[in-house]
Amino acid sequence: MKNFIFISPNFPTNYWQFCHELKNNGMNVLGIGDQPYDELMPELKDSLNEYYKVGSLENYDEVYRAVAFFAFKYGKIDWLESNNEYWLEQDARLRTDFNINTGFHIEDIPRIKYKSKMKPYYQKAGITTARYHLVDNYDGCRKFIDEVGYPVVVKPDNGVGASDTYKLASDQELKDFLAYKSAVHPFAPYIMEEFVHAEVNSYDAIIDAHGNPIFEAGNVTPMSIMDIVNTNDNSIYYIVKDLPDDTRAAGRAAVKSFGVKSRFIHFEFFRMTEDQASMGEKGKVVALEVNMRPCGGFTPDMINFARSTNVYKIWADMVAFGGTDMPVGEHYYCAYAGRRDGKPFVYSHEQIMQKYQGNMRMVDRIPDALADAMGNQMYVATFSTEAEMQQFYQDVLACN
Repeated sequence: MKNFIFISPNFPTNYWQFCHELKNNGMNVLGIGDQPYDELMPELKDSLNEYYKVGSLENYDEVYRAVAFFAFKYGKIDWLESNNEYWLEQDARLRTDFNINTGFHIEDIPRIKYKSKMKPYYQKAGITTARYHLVDNYDGCRKFIDEVGYPVVVKPDNGVGASDTYKLASDQELKDFLAYKSAVHPFAPYIMEEFVHAEVNSYDAIIDAHGNPIFEAGNVTPMSIMDIVNTNDNSIYYIVKDLPDDTRAAGRAAVKSFGVKSRFIHFEFFRMTEDQASMGEKGKVVALEVNMRPCGGFTPDMINFARSTNVYKIWADMVAFGGTDMPVGEHYYCAYAGRRDGKPFVYSHEQIMQKYQGNMRMVDRIPDALADAMGNQMYVATFSTEAEMQQFYQDVLACN
């Protein structure tokens, strides 16, 4: 029996399904987390062979001891994974220290976590990237802006999601940002990039041990996550009914270039919404960033609804057997709408539920940890046509 350690299996809450499918496939599933065992969801408890509670997942020594305990009790650890952006570096360090060869090691981290270090791998794959500058001082940044023009986007070079990401449109905003960085994050590397007029299109895939996709899907985010976070706006994105050929081609090329194996991935691309001399013509797919884990929140469930399948099982089959025979059924658009509390919506929750009861697949409150990017109240619904989906968005988000 192969031993699989799942780090933080309790968050996000839907991740118990990864553990459930692993256990169904005959894996010995061992959880390490900081939530008391008695507080775990019953479904998660049933999906774990054993659980080790640490005081804090941030404490590497504590987590190391937990892995060592499982290795002593059960023998060689075959897999260690969190499927969570926040723990990617720690996962890699643990794999390195325990000689677990089914995932990234510490030497792989720069190219998969630092936005500036991703660019050569995109370029090797023939994918256009935005020009950039590693933030230093006013004169250095201003010289870069002379080249690319305002606005520019600044964000942590090694960051999660759209946190601490800003669009700067003037010298004063640049000075304000540099003052903020100096006061709050004086030693953290930040990257400055030319602004790209685009929407975000993703390539979501499960990649086998040979670097080949065994499942592919994608989503579109018409609104900037940066703007949603910074303006406290509603959140929308959707799983496309069929993955566009150019997104698929870019995703597969990036998988090869970055050396991805045995992972569930979420690669983000820009699709240009207007011509831009330095980047290309409207409609072109260009690089944004790679994420070596599933798309966040409830997106795996949305992919299931959009493809009439089970990506938790497909991923667990890849882990246990190297491939899958899980069927993919009828395709739909799967729309996510995240309402922000306190806005004067035209239609009440009850009215939305009544009108779209036949389409609704998930309705829930969003955990506070995810609410900045995803809103407070979520609605997930499926539609056969894009027109039906757009009407749903109009109704859910309409305000007085």
